[in-house]
Amino acid sequence: MIAKTPQPPYYAVIFTTLLSDNLEGYAETAKRMEELAQEQPGYLGIESARADVGITVSYWETLDAISAWKNNVEHTEAREKGRTQWYKKYVLRISKVERAYGFEN
Repeated sequence: MIAKTPQPPYYAVIFTTLLSDNLEGYAETAKRMEELAQEQPGYLGIESARADVGITVSYWETLDAISAWKNNVEHTEAREKGRTQWYKKYVLRISKVERAYGFEN
């Protein structure tokens, strides 16, 4: 699903991952993180795709909203599990969206 975001500016958190072989509890935690993020002030939406490389982009109103999400206790616990169990590698990038446009048929 493509997120319905407002007119820019807003922020995108781009989370790119390579999974490990030990994915016990991963799917449940990923679902919970998506649900929890939706409850956070400043959350705008999420898009995710996985093949060999996983890419999840979450959209936020402000940098403060992103920081608050990063510091959420449950999210912090999930990040630690990701580092120790689920991911071989990940990269997180934060970008300001200055312009957005699209097409729908």
